[in-house]
Amino acid sequence: MAAPTTSPAHPSGGAGPRPGPAARGWPAVAAVTLGIFAIVTTEILPIGLLTGIGAAFAVSDGMAGLMMTMPGLLAAISAPLVTVASARVDRRLMLCTFTALLAGANFLAAAAPDYWIVLASRVVVGVVIGGFWSIGASLAERLVPAPAVGRARAVIFSAVPLGSVLGVPAGTLLGDLAGWRTAFAALGALAVGVLVMLLVFLPPLPPTRTTRFHVLRGMLRGVNTRFALVLTALIVLAHFGAYTYVTPFLEQVTDAGPRLVTGLLLVYGAAGIAGNFLGGALVARRPRGTFGLVAAMIAAATLLLPVVGRWQFGAAALLVLWGVAYGAVPVASQTWFAKAAPHAPEAAAVLFTASFQATISVGALAGGVAVDQASPSAVMTLGGGTAVLAAVAVWMHRARRLTWPDGT
Repeated sequence: MAAPTTSPAHPSGGAGPRPGPAARGWPAVAAVTLGIFAIVTTEILPIGLLTGIGAAFAVSDGMAGLMMTMPGLLAAISAPLVTVASARVDRRLMLCTFTALLAGANFLAAAAPDYWIVLASRVVVGVVIGGFWSIGASLAERLVPAPAVGRARAVIFSAVPLGSVLGVPAGTLLGDLAGWRTAFAALGALAVGVLVMLLVFLPPLPPTRTTRFHVLRGMLRGVNTRFALVLTALIVLAHFGAYTYVTPFLEQVTDAGPRLVTGLLLVYGAAGIAGNFLGGALVARRPRGTFGLVAAMIAAATLLLPVVGRWQFGAAALLVLWGVAYGAVPVASQTWFAKAAPHAPEAAAVLFTASFQATISVGALAGGVAVDQASPSAVMTLGGGTAVLAAVAVWMHRARRLTWPDGT
């Protein structure tokens, strides 16, 4: 596949100044990772605070659920729009701007006198997700030496399971103890701290390539990018279509009480952290094999849950398998996009972010329809079938003997 054309960042036609040694450092990687951690926690915290927020404003659970669906959809829209609009702006400045917006959105939610103000803050969160992810997910190669890029990318994406394992439970506990407004205020303070870290540790990052709409269109013509979109859509649809309703499954099928459910989800999250680093270590060398393996593992876990998940030990074992597999999905997906367009890493991150976030919302909605019409077990089965399709798509990529632009 021919590499997509990109627009030079400077009138001279060059690709702009290459980052020097000052632009490389693990403290900068840590700052970006904490930024994504704060974003992920902000995005999914309403899951733990939904009932309290709904009661505070006298709105139904369905209406309160808009706090979850809106950010993902807006992130999918804003990822290309914001990144293209800011194409010639220093990426450090953009990350700092998005972090400041995240802090403002959380403080706005904490002080909201009306539910519609809370929803307005979630609109801002969606814009932040689309912009910060699209830029931050592609920065690993500019912050550390080439041999450490895979490890740095895994560290950055570890923020996703960490947000689920640490951020959301901590925010929910704080909300239970001091009120949901305090939880949002604490996230606002965390975002301020991240902003300080970005200002201190992140060096100037002038855009090496400007991301324009014709660059994105050019990437969509590439077969590897199209495979990346299909694979990401299928695996994220399978995961979120099923995982969004894993709690009702554990309660109704496994007959688990609240404490056991919490414990099982913590085990799942810990497995996700391990899977993130295992996936990061494998995907740089074997992107196709890694993606196929995690799709097969998610398929096995979700298809077996309605059978083996009736017993607590079986449910725990399958959730560990599921956690390890899904922990590797974000880094595996982003790596596939990056390998499909090695000369346009930021544009690749835009497509990754847009497809991932859009499918999160679609998966949650599709799972909701299935669980209302059938049962939590049926949702698991449908998720497993979708994951099987993702594994088949990986096999098709191999069967066609397709390679990436770098020849791998």
